[in-house]
Amino acid sequence: MSGHSKWANIKHKKGKSDAARANVFTKIGREIAIAVKAGGADPNSNSKLREVILKARQANMPNDNIQRSIKKASGELGSINYESMTYEGYGVGGTAFIVETLTDNKNRTAGDVRHIFDKHGGSMGSTGCVSYLFQRKGIIIVDGASTTEDELFELAIEAGADDVVAADDVFEVYTAPSDLMTVKEYLDGKVEVLTANVDMIPENTVDPTPEQVSTILKMIDKFEENDDVQNVYHNANLPEDEDEE
Repeated sequence: MSGHSKWANIKHKKGKSDAARANVFTKIGREIAIAVKAGGADPNSNSKLREVILKARQANMPNDNIQRSIKKASGELGSINYESMTYEGYGVGGTAFIVETLTDNKNRTAGDVRHIFDKHGGSMGSTGCVSYLFQRKGIIIVDGASTTEDELFELAIEAGADDVVAADDVFEVYTAPSDLMTVKEYLDGKVEVLTANVDMIPENTVDPTPEQVSTILKMIDKFEENDDVQNVYHNANLPEDEDEE
């Protein structure tokens, strides 16, 4: 059992901003397109598609939108080919950033990402410059009122999870990315699962100054406002009053 939560320290108004962003459905639609292209339109045989559909439902995306995105990706409604591109770089205070995108125009997206880094005192680096500082993990958030720490730990380990961390009024269950849906489906009905996602977790965090925190938050917001940007990961340890949902 880990003694503290790295994830709780670095999340940036995640649930609130995801729900508020007008382009969230567009972003999820692109993820559905990639998942369908890679593994087909049947979520029963495509675990990645199941994962993205879960994400869509967590964001309150209407089922009609989800089905339309699947049909479009499978060619029934015509489709656009998106390419996955990941950019790495640095923010103020020596913070590390990973920006995952899905784009139909690599030159446009690379230019946009570089501009956001530059405008906020950062710099875009080469592939691999900061990714070694992160680990990709599945994270399942469980309502703390629905179970005890010991009970959840036993269930999670039985399901194949790696670890369970207590964080405020929730528990965080960590899994290998490929095991996320298997563990989530095992826990469903036994505990209250709030969210399940694959994220990049920093090995260590950086403590920026209050002024740097303000700049980092502005940069994150600009990344999230960009239609091509799917996920933004960083290792900045943001104060609790800045990242509360």
